[in-house]
Amino acid sequence: MMYLDNAATSFLKPNSVRKAVNVAMIQCASPGRGGYLPAMEASRKVLQCRQMAEKLFSCSAEQVVFTSNATHALNVAIRTLVREGDSVVISGFEHNAVLRPLTALHANITVAGRKLFSQEDTLNAFADAITPQIACVICTHVSNVFGYILPVKEIGKLCRERGVPFVVDASQSAGILPVSLEDFSADFIAMPGHKGLYGPQGTGLLLCNRLPNPLLYGGTGSLSANAEMPDFLPDRAEAGTANVPGICGLMKGMEFVSQMGTERIFHHERNLCKKLYKMLCDLGYEQVFFADDSVQTGVLSFVPREDCELCAQRLGERGIAVRAGLHCAPLAHESAGTIETGTVRLSPSVFTTTEQLPLLYRLLHEKNPFELGK
Repeated sequence: MMYLDNAATSFLKPNSVRKAVNVAMIQCASPGRGGYLPAMEASRKVLQCRQMAEKLFSCSAEQVVFTSNATHALNVAIRTLVREGDSVVISGFEHNAVLRPLTALHANITVAGRKLFSQEDTLNAFADAITPQIACVICTHVSNVFGYILPVKEIGKLCRERGVPFVVDASQSAGILPVSLEDFSADFIAMPGHKGLYGPQGTGLLLCNRLPNPLLYGGTGSLSANAEMPDFLPDRAEAGTANVPGICGLMKGMEFVSQMGTERIFHHERNLCKKLYKMLCDLGYEQVFFADDSVQTGVLSFVPREDCELCAQRLGERGIAVRAGLHCAPLAHESAGTIETGTVRLSPSVFTTTEQLPLLYRLLHEKNPFELGK
Protein backbone atom coordinates (compact mmCIF):
# COMPACT_ATOMS: atom_id res chain seq x y z
CA MET A 1 0.00 0.00 0.00
CA MET A 2 1.05 3.57 -0.76
CA TYR A 3 -0.04 5.35 2.41
CA LEU A 4 -0.73 9.08 2.00
CA ASP A 5 -3.01 9.72 4.96
CA ASN A 6 -0.49 10.54 7.65
CA ALA A 7 -2.28 13.76 8.59
CA ALA A 8 -4.96 11.43 10.02
CA THR A 9 -2.70 8.74 11.49
CA SER A 10 0.91 7.79 10.81
CA PHE A 11 0.10 4.22 9.88
CA LEU A 12 3.73 3.15 9.42
CA LYS A 13 5.63 3.31 12.74
CA PRO A 14 9.27 2.80 13.70
CA ASN A 15 9.96 -0.77 14.81
CA SER A 16 10.98 0.56 18.22
CA VAL A 17 7.41 1.80 18.80
CA ARG A 18 5.84 -1.59 18.22
CA LYS A 19 8.48 -3.29 20.35
CA ALA A 20 7.97 -0.85 23.24
CA VAL A 21 4.22 -1.49 23.27
CA ASN A 22 4.75 -5.26 23.38
CA VAL A 23 7.39 -5.08 26.10
CA ALA A 24 5.17 -2.85 28.25
CA MET A 25 2.37 -5.42 28.04
CA ILE A 26 4.77 -7.96 29.58
CA GLN A 27 6.75 -5.86 32.05
CA CYS A 28 4.54 -2.99 33.25
CA ALA A 29 1.62 -2.73 35.68
CA SER A 30 0.04 0.58 36.81
CA PRO A 31 2.36 3.52 37.62
CA GLY A 32 2.09 5.03 41.10
CA ARG A 33 0.01 2.13 42.39
CA GLY A 34 2.61 0.02 44.15
CA GLY A 35 6.23 -0.51 45.15
CA TYR A 36 6.62 -3.87 43.42
CA LEU A 37 8.75 -4.25 40.30
CA PRO A 38 6.11 -4.08 37.47
CA ALA A 39 4.51 -0.99 39.02
CA MET A 40 7.89 0.70 39.51
CA GLU A 41 8.88 -0.16 35.93
CA ALA A 42 5.66 1.45 34.69
CA SER A 43 6.40 4.60 36.70
CA ARG A 44 9.92 4.74 35.27
CA LYS A 45 8.71 4.40 31.67
CA VAL A 46 5.99 7.02 32.13
CA LEU A 47 8.53 9.47 33.56
CA GLN A 48 10.86 8.79 30.63
CA CYS A 49 8.08 9.74 28.23
CA ARG A 50 7.42 12.99 30.09
CA GLN A 51 11.13 13.76 29.98
CA MET A 52 11.24 13.13 26.23
CA ALA A 53 8.34 15.57 25.79
CA GLU A 54 10.21 18.03 28.01
CA LYS A 55 13.15 17.83 25.62
CA LEU A 56 11.05 18.27 22.47
CA PHE A 57 8.63 20.98 23.59
CA SER A 58 10.57 23.29 25.96
CA CYS A 59 8.56 22.55 29.09
CA SER A 60 9.06 20.72 32.37
CA ALA A 61 8.14 17.07 32.78
CA GLU A 62 5.45 17.99 35.32
CA GLN A 63 3.72 20.16 32.71
CA VAL A 64 3.13 17.12 30.46
CA VAL A 65 -0.35 15.61 30.88
CA PHE A 66 -1.17 12.35 29.11
CA THR A 67 -4.47 12.23 27.22
CA SER A 68 -6.15 9.77 24.90
CA ASN A 69 -5.78 12.07 21.86
CA ALA A 70 -5.62 15.76 20.89
CA THR A 71 -9.42 16.09 21.08
CA HIS A 72 -9.30 15.00 24.72
CA ALA A 73 -6.49 17.48 25.39
CA LEU A 74 -8.35 20.34 23.69
CA ASN A 75 -11.49 19.61 25.69
CA VAL A 76 -9.51 19.87 28.93
CA ALA A 77 -8.02 23.21 27.84
CA ILE A 78 -11.34 24.62 26.61
CA ARG A 79 -13.29 23.50 29.69
CA THR A 80 -10.64 25.14 31.85
CA LEU A 81 -10.79 28.53 30.16
CA VAL A 82 -14.28 28.89 28.67
CA ARG A 83 -17.55 29.18 30.55
CA GLU A 84 -21.05 29.01 29.14
CA GLY A 85 -21.60 31.93 26.73
CA ASP A 86 -18.03 33.30 26.87
CA SER A 87 -16.48 35.10 23.90
CA VAL A 88 -13.68 33.23 22.12
CA VAL A 89 -11.51 33.99 19.08
CA ILE A 90 -10.44 31.14 16.80
CA SER A 91 -8.83 30.90 13.37
CA GLY A 92 -10.64 30.19 10.14
CA PHE A 93 -8.89 26.82 9.91
CA GLU A 94 -9.92 25.08 13.13
CA HIS A 95 -10.84 21.42 13.44
CA ASN A 96 -14.16 20.26 14.91
CA ALA A 97 -12.16 19.27 17.99
CA VAL A 98 -12.21 23.01 18.73
CA LEU A 99 -15.47 24.09 17.12
CA ARG A 100 -17.74 21.46 18.68
CA PRO A 101 -16.67 21.89 22.34
CA LEU A 102 -17.13 25.65 21.96
CA THR A 103 -20.53 25.15 20.36
CA ALA A 104 -21.55 22.86 23.22
CA LEU A 105 -20.67 25.69 25.62
CA HIS A 106 -22.75 28.16 23.54
CA ALA A 107 -19.63 30.28 23.19
CA ASN A 108 -19.72 33.54 21.27
CA ILE A 109 -17.21 32.60 18.54
CA THR A 110 -15.29 35.11 16.44
CA VAL A 111 -13.51 33.56 13.45
CA ALA A 112 -10.36 35.51 12.60
CA GLY A 113 -8.29 35.11 9.43
CA ARG A 114 -9.95 33.35 6.50
CA LYS A 115 -7.32 33.94 3.80
CA LEU A 116 -5.46 30.72 3.00
CA PHE A 117 -1.64 30.87 3.14
CA SER A 118 -1.62 34.53 4.25
CA GLN A 119 0.04 34.85 7.63
CA GLU A 120 -0.24 38.63 7.38
CA ASP A 121 -4.03 38.46 6.97
CA THR A 122 -4.29 35.95 9.83
CA LEU A 123 -2.19 38.03 12.20
CA ASN A 124 -4.00 41.28 11.35
CA ALA A 125 -7.37 39.62 11.89
CA PHE A 126 -6.33 38.31 15.31
CA ALA A 127 -4.89 41.70 16.24
CA ASP A 128 -8.28 43.27 15.51
CA ALA A 129 -10.28 40.58 17.31
CA ILE A 130 -8.33 40.08 20.55
CA THR A 131 -9.58 42.28 23.38
CA PRO A 132 -9.25 41.91 27.16
CA GLN A 133 -12.90 40.77 27.28
CA ILE A 134 -12.11 37.57 25.34
CA ALA A 135 -12.10 34.40 27.47
CA CYS A 136 -9.39 32.82 25.34
CA VAL A 137 -7.87 32.53 21.88
CA ILE A 138 -7.54 29.14 20.19
CA CYS A 139 -5.45 28.63 17.07
CA THR A 140 -4.27 25.61 15.14
CA HIS A 141 -0.56 25.67 14.34
CA VAL A 142 -1.08 23.92 10.99
CA SER A 143 -4.30 23.36 9.03
CA ASN A 144 -5.07 19.66 8.78
CA VAL A 145 -6.62 20.21 5.32
CA PHE A 146 -4.12 22.47 3.58
CA GLY A 147 -0.92 22.34 5.64
CA TYR A 148 -1.11 26.12 6.16
CA ILE A 149 1.31 27.19 8.93
CA LEU A 150 -0.39 29.85 11.02
CA PRO A 151 1.70 32.49 12.88
CA VAL A 152 1.03 31.09 16.36
CA LYS A 153 4.15 32.59 17.93
CA GLU A 154 3.08 36.09 16.94
CA ILE A 155 -0.54 35.45 17.96
CA GLY A 156 0.70 34.20 21.34
CA LYS A 157 2.64 37.42 21.80
CA LEU A 158 -0.52 39.44 21.12
CA CYS A 159 -2.39 37.36 23.70
CA ARG A 160 0.31 37.84 26.31
CA GLU A 161 0.38 41.62 25.74
CA ARG A 162 -3.41 41.82 26.12
CA GLY A 163 -3.74 39.40 29.02
CA VAL A 164 -5.77 36.79 27.13
CA PRO A 165 -5.19 33.02 27.57
CA PHE A 166 -3.93 31.20 24.48
CA VAL A 167 -4.46 27.59 23.37
CA VAL A 168 -2.53 26.02 20.47
CA ASP A 169 -3.68 22.93 18.59
CA ALA A 170 -0.42 21.30 17.49
CA SER A 171 -2.08 18.22 16.00
CA GLN A 172 -0.45 18.73 12.60
CA SER A 173 2.82 20.31 13.72
CA ALA A 174 4.15 18.26 16.64
CA GLY A 175 7.04 16.21 15.30
CA ILE A 176 7.24 18.23 12.07
CA LEU A 177 7.82 21.83 13.19
CA PRO A 178 9.39 23.27 16.36
CA VAL A 179 6.72 23.44 19.08
CA SER A 180 7.48 25.26 22.32
CA LEU A 181 5.26 26.00 25.30
CA GLU A 182 7.54 28.91 26.19
CA ASP A 183 8.07 30.40 22.72
CA PHE A 184 4.37 30.25 21.83
CA SER A 185 3.36 32.09 25.04
CA ALA A 186 0.67 29.42 25.33
CA ASP A 187 -1.38 28.43 28.34
CA PHE A 188 -2.01 25.03 26.77
CA ILE A 189 -0.70 23.13 23.76
CA ALA A 190 -2.61 20.03 22.66
CA MET A 191 -1.27 17.29 20.40
CA PRO A 192 -1.94 13.65 19.47
CA GLY A 193 0.61 10.91 19.83
CA HIS A 194 -0.40 9.01 16.71
CA LYS A 195 0.40 11.51 13.96
CA GLY A 196 3.76 13.29 13.62
CA LEU A 197 5.06 11.81 16.87
CA TYR A 198 4.71 8.25 15.44
CA GLY A 199 3.16 6.87 18.63
CA PRO A 200 0.19 4.51 18.95
CA GLN A 201 -3.41 5.55 18.54
CA GLY A 202 -5.10 6.38 21.82
CA THR A 203 -2.26 8.62 23.00
CA GLY A 204 -1.95 12.38 23.27
CA LEU A 205 -0.37 15.19 25.26
CA LEU A 206 -1.54 18.41 26.85
CA LEU A 207 1.29 20.79 27.74
CA CYS A 208 0.12 22.99 30.62
CA ASN A 209 1.32 26.45 31.58
CA ARG A 210 -1.45 26.74 34.14
CA LEU A 211 -3.39 24.34 36.32
CA PRO A 212 -6.20 22.75 34.27
CA ASN A 213 -9.67 21.90 35.50
CA PRO A 214 -10.17 18.13 35.53
CA LEU A 215 -12.30 16.70 32.75
CA LEU A 216 -12.42 13.33 34.54
CA TYR A 217 -12.41 12.71 38.28
CA GLY A 218 -11.04 9.62 40.00
CA GLY A 219 -7.97 7.86 41.29
CA THR A 220 -4.51 9.27 40.64
CA GLY A 221 -2.37 7.22 43.01
CA SER A 222 -1.71 10.42 45.00
CA LEU A 223 -3.47 12.09 47.95
CA SER A 224 -5.93 9.21 48.06
CA ALA A 225 -7.45 10.36 51.38
CA ASN A 226 -8.79 13.53 49.74
CA ALA A 227 -12.17 13.50 47.97
CA GLU A 228 -11.03 16.29 45.64
CA MET A 229 -8.61 15.98 42.75
CA PRO A 230 -4.99 16.96 43.50
CA ASP A 231 -4.16 20.61 42.96
CA PHE A 232 -0.88 19.97 41.18
CA LEU A 233 0.34 18.79 37.78
CA PRO A 234 0.18 16.34 36.17
CA ASP A 235 -2.08 14.44 38.60
CA ARG A 236 -4.92 16.96 38.46
CA ALA A 237 -5.73 16.04 34.85
CA GLU A 238 -4.80 12.33 34.87
CA ALA A 239 -7.61 10.42 36.59
CA GLY A 240 -7.71 6.65 36.19
CA THR A 241 -5.26 4.04 34.97
CA ALA A 242 -2.75 5.29 32.44
CA ASN A 243 -2.35 3.76 28.97
CA VAL A 244 1.13 2.51 29.82
CA PRO A 245 1.72 0.47 26.62
CA GLY A 246 0.63 3.45 24.54
CA ILE A 247 2.81 5.83 26.55
CA CYS A 248 5.81 3.53 26.11
CA GLY A 249 5.20 3.45 22.37
CA LEU A 250 4.79 7.23 22.31
CA MET A 251 8.11 7.67 24.10
CA LYS A 252 9.86 5.67 21.38
CA GLY A 253 8.01 7.63 18.70
CA MET A 254 9.22 10.92 20.19
CA GLU A 255 12.71 9.47 20.50
CA PHE A 256 12.59 8.66 16.77
CA VAL A 257 11.51 12.25 16.00
CA SER A 258 14.27 13.63 18.23
CA GLN A 259 16.90 11.53 16.47
CA MET A 260 15.64 12.41 12.99
CA GLY A 261 15.11 16.09 13.77
CA THR A 262 11.98 18.03 12.88
CA GLU A 263 13.80 20.04 10.21
CA ARG A 264 14.82 16.88 8.36
CA ILE A 265 11.32 15.44 8.64
CA PHE A 266 9.75 18.67 7.42
CA HIS A 267 11.99 18.92 4.36
CA HIS A 268 11.46 15.26 3.41
CA GLU A 269 7.67 15.57 3.52
CA ARG A 270 7.73 18.99 1.89
CA ASN A 271 9.91 17.80 -1.02
CA LEU A 272 7.50 14.94 -1.66
CA CYS A 273 4.61 17.41 -1.76
CA LYS A 274 6.47 19.54 -4.29
CA LYS A 275 6.74 16.49 -6.53
CA LEU A 276 3.05 15.70 -5.98
CA TYR A 277 2.14 19.29 -6.84
CA LYS A 278 4.11 19.14 -10.08
CA MET A 279 2.48 15.81 -10.91
CA LEU A 280 -1.03 17.18 -10.38
CA CYS A 281 -0.25 20.27 -12.46
CA ASP A 282 1.14 18.10 -15.25
CA LEU A 283 -2.12 16.15 -15.19
CA GLY A 284 -4.09 19.36 -15.60
CA TYR A 285 -5.67 19.67 -12.17
CA GLU A 286 -6.64 23.30 -11.67
CA GLN A 287 -7.39 23.46 -7.94
CA VAL A 288 -4.25 22.31 -6.16
CA PHE A 289 -3.56 24.15 -2.89
CA PHE A 290 0.17 24.80 -2.79
CA ALA A 291 2.31 27.57 -1.29
CA ASP A 292 5.96 28.18 -0.46
CA ASP A 293 7.89 26.43 2.31
CA SER A 294 7.48 29.21 4.86
CA VAL A 295 3.70 28.80 5.10
CA GLN A 296 2.98 25.15 4.22
CA THR A 297 3.98 21.75 5.57
CA GLY A 298 3.89 18.43 3.72
CA VAL A 299 0.11 18.34 3.32
CA LEU A 300 -1.40 18.87 -0.14
CA SER A 301 -5.09 19.08 -1.03
CA PHE A 302 -6.66 19.15 -4.47
CA VAL A 303 -10.13 19.10 -6.03
CA PRO A 304 -10.48 16.13 -8.40
CA ARG A 305 -12.58 16.01 -11.58
CA GLU A 306 -15.09 13.71 -9.90
CA ASP A 307 -16.63 13.47 -6.46
CA CYS A 308 -13.73 13.54 -4.04
CA GLU A 309 -15.05 10.66 -1.92
CA LEU A 310 -15.42 8.51 -5.03
CA CYS A 311 -11.91 9.43 -6.13
CA ALA A 312 -10.47 8.39 -2.75
CA GLN A 313 -12.44 5.15 -2.76
CA ARG A 314 -11.19 4.21 -6.20
CA LEU A 315 -7.60 5.05 -5.33
CA GLY A 316 -7.99 2.93 -2.21
CA GLU A 317 -9.13 -0.01 -4.31
CA ARG A 318 -5.86 0.22 -6.18
CA GLY A 319 -3.69 0.42 -3.06
CA ILE A 320 -3.32 4.16 -2.48
CA ALA A 321 -4.61 5.50 0.86
CA VAL A 322 -5.74 9.14 0.83
CA ARG A 323 -8.33 11.17 2.76
CA ALA A 324 -11.27 12.90 1.08
CA GLY A 325 -14.18 15.10 2.12
CA LEU A 326 -14.26 17.88 4.70
CA HIS A 327 -11.64 16.32 7.01
CA CYS A 328 -13.63 17.25 10.16
CA ALA A 329 -12.71 20.88 9.43
CA PRO A 330 -15.63 22.69 7.74
CA LEU A 331 -14.22 26.08 8.78
CA ALA A 332 -11.07 25.45 6.76
CA HIS A 333 -13.08 24.49 3.69
CA GLU A 334 -15.30 27.55 4.08
CA SER A 335 -12.17 29.70 4.25
CA ALA A 336 -10.68 28.13 1.11
CA GLY A 337 -13.95 27.98 -0.85
CA THR A 338 -14.12 24.18 -1.00
CA ILE A 339 -17.03 23.59 1.37
CA GLU A 340 -19.27 22.37 -1.48
CA THR A 341 -16.76 19.98 -3.03
CA GLY A 342 -14.36 18.98 -0.29
CA THR A 343 -10.86 17.96 -1.33
CA VAL A 344 -8.64 14.94 -1.67
CA ARG A 345 -5.73 15.26 0.75
CA LEU A 346 -2.26 13.79 0.25
CA SER A 347 -0.06 13.65 3.36
CA PRO A 348 3.24 11.70 3.22
CA SER A 349 5.51 10.78 6.13
CA VAL A 350 9.18 9.97 6.62
CA PHE A 351 8.40 6.45 5.40
CA THR A 352 7.02 7.67 2.05
CA THR A 353 9.50 7.44 -0.83
CA THR A 354 9.84 9.18 -4.18
CA GLU A 355 9.78 5.76 -5.86
CA GLN A 356 6.15 5.29 -4.79
CA LEU A 357 4.84 8.41 -6.53
CA PRO A 358 4.67 7.15 -10.15
CA LEU A 359 1.89 4.73 -9.19
CA LEU A 360 -0.35 7.62 -8.19
CA TYR A 361 0.56 9.43 -11.40
CA ARG A 362 -0.37 6.44 -13.53
CA LEU A 363 -3.72 5.93 -11.83
CA LEU A 364 -4.67 9.59 -12.14
CA HIS A 365 -3.41 9.73 -15.73
CA GLU A 366 -5.25 6.69 -17.08
CA LYS A 367 -8.49 7.51 -18.83
CA ASN A 368 -10.48 4.96 -16.89
CA PRO A 369 -8.01 3.70 -14.31
CA PHE A 370 -10.36 2.21 -11.77
CA GLU A 371 -12.28 -0.45 -13.70
CA LEU A 372 -11.57 -3.72 -11.98
CA GLY A 373 -9.78 -6.23 -14.16
CA LYS A 374 -7.89 -3.65 -16.23
